[in-house]
Amino acid sequence: MAVVCGIAGVVIFVGGVVGSVSDLAPSKTFASGESLTVTVDPADKPAVYVATDTPVNYECAISGGTGQAKLAKTSGSQTVTVSGVVWEQILVINAPVKGDYQLTCTNQETATVRYGVGKPLSSAAGGLVGGTAALLLIPGAGLLVAIVGTIVILMRRSSARKRLAAGG
Repeated sequence: MAVVCGIAGVVIFVGGVVGSVSDLAPSKTFASGESLTVTVDPADKPAVYVATDTPVNYECAISGGTGQAKLAKTSGSQTVTVSGVVWEQILVINAPVKGDYQLTCTNQETATVRYGVGKPLSSAAGGLVGGTAALLLIPGAGLLVAIVGTIVILMRRSSARKRLAAGG
């Protein structure tokens, strides 16, 4: 029982980590100079990512929707690699209300650049916490059930032996 629960905990942990990382990858991508219509929900706190082989100077603008959305730079360098593509989070979208917004990003360099919109890297914490909890709790529960089961079986065998010895 403990071994089966241990294996289940590891599988759920790996699934949670892989799922969290792949959920971060931009679900919609576009090239420099193209516009992308994206549905922004303030509760999701979406982020803008860039994938490029060389550093670029970018400029992004957002318009539309029912409120005035703003783009804010992220602090530090936060990256996620999915299917061999390294996405760097460069901006977060701060929208006052849910709606469809037009996002455009450009760069002057001739490098191959893709932009995308996805979840912020901070949202991966939930999947990692859940996966870690599964890694610890499921095997722990299996071990507890195995220990309690062993104690119950040993106690029953002991009382059965005593009854046989007293009766014989």
